[in-house]
Amino acid sequence: MKVLVLGGGVVGVTSAWYLAQAGHEVTVIDRQPEAGMETSFANAGQVSPGYSAPWAGPGVPVKSVKWLMMAYRPFVFWPMPDPHLWKWLWQMLENCTTEAYDRNKGRMVRLAEYSRDVMCDLRKETGITYDDRQQGTLQVFRTQKQLDGAALDIAVLKQYQVPYEVLDREACVKAEPGLAEAAHKIVGGLRLPGDETGDAFKFTQTLAGMAAKAGVKFLYNTKIKQILSDNGRVTAVETSRGVMTADSYVLSLGSFSPALARPLGMDLPIYPVKGYSLTADITDAARAPVSTIMDETFKIGITRLGNRVRVGGTAELAGFSRRLRKPRRETLEHSVTDLFAGCCDVPGASFWTGLRPMTPDGTPIIGRTGLENLFLNTGHGTLGWTMACGSGRVLADIMSGKKPDIAYEDLNVFRYDLS
Repeated sequence: MKVLVLGGGVVGVTSAWYLAQAGHEVTVIDRQPEAGMETSFANAGQVSPGYSAPWAGPGVPVKSVKWLMMAYRPFVFWPMPDPHLWKWLWQMLENCTTEAYDRNKGRMVRLAEYSRDVMCDLRKETGITYDDRQQGTLQVFRTQKQLDGAALDIAVLKQYQVPYEVLDREACVKAEPGLAEAAHKIVGGLRLPGDETGDAFKFTQTLAGMAAKAGVKFLYNTKIKQILSDNGRVTAVETSRGVMTADSYVLSLGSFSPALARPLGMDLPIYPVKGYSLTADITDAARAPVSTIMDETFKIGITRLGNRVRVGGTAELAGFSRRLRKPRRETLEHSVTDLFAGCCDVPGASFWTGLRPMTPDGTPIIGRTGLENLFLNTGHGTLGWTMACGSGRVLADIMSGKKPDIAYEDLNVFRYDLS
């Protein structure tokens, strides 16, 4: 089967890889000059199945107001006259219940755990490297209230048999020695030993090269203008290189997926949530993190990537703006210097922003659509890197007529009312 994959980020590239491995003829189209140049470029670097959780949850509306008032804000909101934004916010509020949170986190953990296993198999089979480490994630709590509030997440971890450890202050420092000087600022942590770290951009670029050698064709610097359809099927894709056809099509354009889907009658509930990161060279390895630290107070991840530290976080609702805002940098700088003072060259760090494609329930959209030969693999939010391999494998199985290894029916777009 001939397949066109629209999007060359980590999700599009993994989709192409597993489709090619299943024997299909695959072409990837992307507007950028290389793979992984959008949201995959400088994300937080975490492959964190155990930390997979929807942003919508009990108490989040109240918490979000408090976050807006903080000096170092984890959440920033710029009100705009955008009906898609307000509809998405309403849908997210509808998911801020205990029942919805349990359901959404459960399916996210299911997919993310599977994805981590698929990635592990990929490493073994191909030898791919990407500054990867398999040394777990440590979520640190600065208050007892935060530690007590982890009970909801722990209940889901137990349900899906995800290994975890609740650590006191001393055990946190033992797991991450670089926290020694900041130990008095935390009360404890939740360690997820099965989580991993790595450079998503390196992974995406390397896998794209491997896919090309396996026969996947990549068309970069190619703008996708519209998807053409007739009689319940996609007939072609109009691009800056002309009209392209295939037997099946995969829409994997992250935050830009809804714009192409709306003319087809699908109002995909995906909205860009802007994130920021710093990438700094390590200056004192003994003070640097061993793996990944999640700073619960500021919702920031601090990750070791070889001889660099990646600091990523912030949720900013600002439409498709790519403006680099100084206050967001200050929040990232505060978190890393507060917990790992002197570990890296913070003043010389590169500053980046990307648009995370978020769904209201946190779960990506994978699988069939109302058009017979159009498939989706999009809406992964902050977890594109974590869920990429599993999502690509599930999609390739669905498109190949093979039953995926995990339950997948609740991942498709039909869980939403798209009218």
